[in-house]
Amino acid sequence: WRSSAKLSTQPAFSTSYHLLIPYTAPNLNSETESPLLAPPTRDDNSTAPKGLQKTNPSFHLLIPASESNPKLCKTLLSTFALAYPPPTLINYGKKFDGQGWDKGSHAGKIRGVYDYLSDEKKVKDDDMVLVIDGYDVWFQLPPVIIIKRYQQLIHEANNRLRRRYGTELKSTEGKVGSEMGPTYTQTVVFGADKLCWPNGKADPACAAIPYSTLPKDVYGPLTDAEPGGFLNRPRYLNSGTVMGPVKDVREIYGVAVEKVEKENRGAIGDQFIFAEIFGEQEYQRETQRLSTQGTGGRWYEWLSNALGGSDSPLAANQTINNMTVVPGRRYEFGIGLDYTSEMFQTMTHSANDIKFINYNDSTVFSEIMAQHPDVKALPSVPPIDIQYAHGPLWYSSPGNHSSDPQDGILLPHSDKLDDLPERLDWFDVPLATNLYAGKIPTLLHINGDKSPLDDWWPSMWYHPYGRALVRRFIRSTQTRQAARAAAVGGQTWWDMRGGRGGVWTDLGLWMSWGEVCKKTEDDVFQDGKGKWGKEEGSQKVTNSFGMVVIADEDEDE
Repeated sequence: WRSSAKLSTQPAFSTSYHLLIPYTAPNLNSETESPLLAPPTRDDNSTAPKGLQKTNPSFHLLIPASESNPKLCKTLLSTFALAYPPPTLINYGKKFDGQGWDKGSHAGKIRGVYDYLSDEKKVKDDDMVLVIDGYDVWFQLPPVIIIKRYQQLIHEANNRLRRRYGTELKSTEGKVGSEMGPTYTQTVVFGADKLCWPNGKADPACAAIPYSTLPKDVYGPLTDAEPGGFLNRPRYLNSGTVMGPVKDVREIYGVAVEKVEKENRGAIGDQFIFAEIFGEQEYQRETQRLSTQGTGGRWYEWLSNALGGSDSPLAANQTINNMTVVPGRRYEFGIGLDYTSEMFQTMTHSANDIKFINYNDSTVFSEIMAQHPDVKALPSVPPIDIQYAHGPLWYSSPGNHSSDPQDGILLPHSDKLDDLPERLDWFDVPLATNLYAGKIPTLLHINGDKSPLDDWWPSMWYHPYGRALVRRFIRSTQTRQAARAAAVGGQTWWDMRGGRGGVWTDLGLWMSWGEVCKKTEDDVFQDGKGKWGKEEGSQKVTNSFGMVVIADEDEDE
């Protein structure tokens, strides 16, 4: 079934990235587009004054990637198609020659992200940051949706934490005295994995962490009991996707740097380090909770454990290696996981959970149920946040257009290269759907089995239009008007560096698509239309910030 009503309004949502309780649910009836960062303060047609400073929070997308290849360029194309912030490549061009299987690149990734988040000229504490792996992540839905889902997930997680751990007296910044507040809060979200690796099974990273919020029978009677782990509910931290306020994410990376550089624990990689930090946090939380229980609470915990129904990992019948508690060390970092894969779909042992669904095809649902009889939560239509979003093609050209050729991109339209459907709805395109969680994730993190990196790429909704979408994204205006829009907030501009159709490095170098993704056309676009920028003869295009967005390929021959 599909509603014939036209959903023309945009949802309102909080102007704060990281929400405090109490929380007000988004109003989905607003007739105007709500700014994501802060409400506009001046008329859209005003001229940005000289020296304009951005005062509202920014949204940063960091991608650790030391070199380019078609896999990275597929990730970048997905960010362009959906108008994510201009990606910043961490450690780009850096050579790693250290010890170990990865020559130290994974430990270097931790240091690179930490250093970038520590630079006050580039980021502010209350900015939002999303860090993703560079070679196996594809975005599927626009940034407005991932941010709203982050807000909702944080709200729900903090309600669970309050119920489980209660409240305590806390000093309030800027105020005299103390007031009651939740014992623990969550502000940072990592992806959730079905397997715990490479940490030992008895380490807190694997054995002391919370159980998944998904139903205990979500995969049928063998849920969490199938030997291969394919029917495990995701509950283990995966370090390939993380989102939260800059200050909080930086503090986590700071502890990770210490573990690598002072304790020499980085040889196995960043996955080990971040899972260990999460495990230590959860071990400390549960240890504290169990030690402060009264007689009734201890009896209930004993009975639940005896009956096999305890919800405390520390009370379960399993061996957990005790932590070595270092006096004065901080173990609480507000970390939690996306257990339902609304934001981050981690793919280890999860390929069978995913189906690309065109929601305007009603016949597909009976076929899915026949193949997956344990599915209980399959949605028949996309959720309301997708229905109220702009159409898929809107994001590659999200407004701020100008008819003045000196006011934007000098990339001429081409009938051969720029053909796109006049209208495309989210019901009309294939959307990767987690059948068991009943969610359409904002991104896919294809870790584990890498075969979907080739097999699934043609199924991504933007694949048939890849070249045209990149060209259209480059063509959208980048004027002083756009810079002003970035400074006062809005859903289409995230910072004032400028740049569409390329990336920044952590050293402040701009690289156009043609430069960073040179000679990847056959793997990325797969359209047979030739070299980027040379499809209809050589050309060199710059934007109004003076950045090259299409290089003259003859220079590289």
